[in-house]
Amino acid sequence: MRVLDLRPLHMAEAKDLAGDLEEKTELKGYMKRFGKLTRKKADELADEIRKLDNLKIKEEDIVKIVDFLPKDVEELNKIFKDISLDEKEANDVLKIVGKY
Repeated sequence: MRVLDLRPLHMAEAKDLAGDLEEKTELKGYMKRFGKLTRKKADELADEIRKLDNLKIKEEDIVKIVDFLPKDVEELNKIFKDISLDEKEANDVLKIVGKY
């Protein structure tokens, strides 16, 4: 088997790729506990964040935002390693996340 594409996935997408979880009890439990959104909602949220067109927000950050659904600026800033969002940028993201 070869790796053809390496990109971050949110939980809902990983769940779809994993296929039938009935026999994969540990994975099923993990996905149920941490996968908060359906694939459709997760994709919509990711698209809305991408539309902000903020160069500070990388794809791996978007995936973490979708998975963790931060509720405030403090939780949101824990996602970013090397940068921090200013107040307006953070509020723009949180406003979008709040809809989900």
